[in-house]
Amino acid sequence: MGGCPTGKVPGSHRGRRKRGLPTDLQNEIVQEIETLLGHQAIADLDLEAVEMAARRQALRLAARALEQRLNTDLGDHVGPELPCACGGSAKYHGRHGKTFESVLGPLHLQRAYYHCEQCESGFCPRDRALGLESFSLTPGVLRMTASTAALVSFEESSGLLHELAGVEVSAKQVERAAEALGAEIAVDERQHVEKMGEVAPPRAPTLYLGMDGTGVPMRAQEVKGRAGKQADGSAKTREAKLVTVWTAESRDKEGQPVRDPGSVTYSAAIESAATLDTSPDLSDFAARVQREANRRGFTEAQRQAVLGDGSAWIWNTASELFPQATQILDRFHAKEHLSQVGKVLYGDSPEGKPWIQARYDELDQGRLQSLVAALHGHAGQYQEARECIHYIWKNRRRMRYPKFHQQGLCTSTGVVEAGCKVVIGTRLKRAGMHWSVKGANAIIALRCSKLSGRFEDFWERRSDHNKAAA
Repeated sequence: MGGCPTGKVPGSHRGRRKRGLPTDLQNEIVQEIETLLGHQAIADLDLEAVEMAARRQALRLAARALEQRLNTDLGDHVGPELPCACGGSAKYHGRHGKTFESVLGPLHLQRAYYHCEQCESGFCPRDRALGLESFSLTPGVLRMTASTAALVSFEESSGLLHELAGVEVSAKQVERAAEALGAEIAVDERQHVEKMGEVAPPRAPTLYLGMDGTGVPMRAQEVKGRAGKQADGSAKTREAKLVTVWTAESRDKEGQPVRDPGSVTYSAAIESAATLDTSPDLSDFAARVQREANRRGFTEAQRQAVLGDGSAWIWNTASELFPQATQILDRFHAKEHLSQVGKVLYGDSPEGKPWIQARYDELDQGRLQSLVAALHGHAGQYQEARECIHYIWKNRRRMRYPKFHQQGLCTSTGVVEAGCKVVIGTRLKRAGMHWSVKGANAIIALRCSKLSGRFEDFWERRSDHNKAAA
């Protein structure tokens, strides 16, 4: 009679403490804020100083509460020994302390430690279970680090983490963590691809796929012995190749197709688009293009269009993978060729602009024979005119612009060129930056994942994998 309905001993500290912890924490935070406010008039407050101090104090108290909760749980000691990944047996060697940088601030944790004499390495089961094996950063801070490093330099990322979140991660830690995570994303991109026929049919009737390349500044050892565009024939960059897929059902005031917001996805890397003629395998980049096309259901669209400039590797890849797609040469790229010829012929003289505009009009109107005839008049004297004639002849079926416009198709690779700037240029081509291929590809993979809206899916797969491996 008169027993405790909760099944706990009356007055038990453990039973009350578990229920009271959130309330105690809340009370402590309120008390800290009252102390910060003091008795001064509200009008005299330095609100910024108060709110920043209150945040620091609230996070400090929350970190202390989490620290206490984790350190009082000894469930990670699961016996005198555990199997090691090397096949040996790891023996328990007591509890080891380590400080981790968390969203709440530093966490000083004591964890059960197991050491294997066979491979001379050790591990803490709790680190695996909580995802604490990466650079002494908690999963929350690792995620923040990835977000900042995808946008700005490692040094700037470190500063942003400190200023906006009060988190202390050095620039070198940011670099190591971001590049490691980017390498994981690159592997994930190759492994998680929807198979043909397993993706939902695209809602837009027309899908566009574009390819382009842009140089990335490299460290000296990465371009040693490679031919390039420098005066001495050497190279300072390696080409990152990008594939992007988008829809353009929207129309501007003139009725021209415009990229649909949120429809663009990217995949890119510094890798080769070439393969031996005798090889049955796709080149690394062609395989990337195929994966991205599969993800977007490109070949299942009612209409498929591939856009690019005059680079042979683009059209070789398009013909190999998508022989049924309409190939369109970027109209502005073609006009650049005509403009260059005009400048060679006329320099800065007044005759140059009318000549160039006349060639533009012939191109836009599909009068390629007239265009070539105008170039032929200068072909005997100027190599640039001869090369432009060859360029037009080689790409003539990709330059049927009146027909493409009549069909409502895009004739510009602005989306692709913008992708080169957004994905690669704004992050990897800033002043003073020089990359290794490995580091550049990791950050490119990270940026593609974030910009294509795929990072959340990757992070969920990563979390599930880490839990299964714990």
